[in-house]
Amino acid sequence: MGEEFTVDVDVRYRDLDTMNHVNNAVYATYFEEARTAYVDHVLDVGVEDFNFVLANLEIEFGRPLTIDDDPVVATEVVDVGETSATMTYDLRVDGDTVATGETTLVFVDPEEKRPAPIPTDVREQIVAYEELEA
Repeated sequence: MGEEFTVDVDVRYRDLDTMNHVNNAVYATYFEEARTAYVDHVLDVGVEDFNFVLANLEIEFGRPLTIDDDPVVATEVVDVGETSATMTYDLRVDGDTVATGETTLVFVDPEEKRPAPIPTDVREQIVAYEELEA
């Protein structure tokens, strides 16, 4: 693995449910924030020019998050296929994992609106950053 990529996320009052825990659906938003920051940092591409779509999302919940927590999301690309990439997420508070997640992103040809091979430059940037086998 290359350099760990992390993003601080803010727990907002609107994220809370009636038990004053972060609502389970909001975890996906925290992962999205990390994914968007990763694309901007690693690929140096604005999210509006990033032609991947989310094909799968899995979340495993540990302990609840509260308004007093200061969560950090660590994310990495663990696999790059022909048309898709797999990202993992580790949501932490004070270094302890509170939830994990995984997404499958599929590259889409913007003209055809169909899956297409990941562009060579994108693949090379991810492989280099993550120190993956090419």
